[in-house]
Amino acid sequence: MELTDATHDAAQSKAPELQAVELVVFDWDGTLMDSEGRIVASMQAAFTEVGLAPPPAAAVRGVIGLGLEEAILRLPGISGDAALAEIIARYRQHYLVANATPTPLFEGAEALIEALHRRGLLLAVATGKSKRGLDQALDQTGLRPWFHATRCAEETASKPHPSMLHELMDELGVRAANTLMIGDTDYDLLMAQNAGVRALAVGYGTQSVARLLEHKPLACAPSLAVLSDWLLR
Repeated sequence: MELTDATHDAAQSKAPELQAVELVVFDWDGTLMDSEGRIVASMQAAFTEVGLAPPPAAAVRGVIGLGLEEAILRLPGISGDAALAEIIARYRQHYLVANATPTPLFEGAEALIEALHRRGLLLAVATGKSKRGLDQALDQTGLRPWFHATRCAEETASKPHPSMLHELMDELGVRAANTLMIGDTDYDLLMAQNAGVRALAVGYGTQSVARLLEHKPLACAPSLAVLSDWLLR
């Protein structure tokens, strides 16, 4: 599908061709879980506590999806490894323990994951979250039993490097031609391109639809309900 401005609406709504998919790999933040508010609040608090000006919310939203270190280094105001290490520690304390901003699953996410699992598809997560953060989220949401494998940025290279997808495909014994990546950022789409994997974008997460369509996903789902319809039909 050629995704230009003229086909913007069609790219969002037209059901993509999804034959031969055996493994579906989901991004987590912004794709299955609405965690943007807690991420932004935790990052701003971490900067403030080390005496730096908190980055604008838009800047934080723009790096969601990267590994934590890579994300922080792209934000304004960082100076020196000591500041980086301290911000990482304080961010994790806020996100995992101190910050109470709700992080609900998007409506319909649990039903979609369970339905895909029951249809015999292999399911995995590729995320910029820490392993501890993903484990916490999987346990709190009850989704752990439905996923066959996960990869976090701290376990391998951060998106958009293809390592997470390569390692998941190797672990589960699935070829790139039979794998589908689903995410809400261009980091997800570029990772899929780098791994030779097809990708679907979702337009309800942290990045604009226009930014996502620049990377030519199969299509961009405007809602999780539409995504579910595409995957389950």
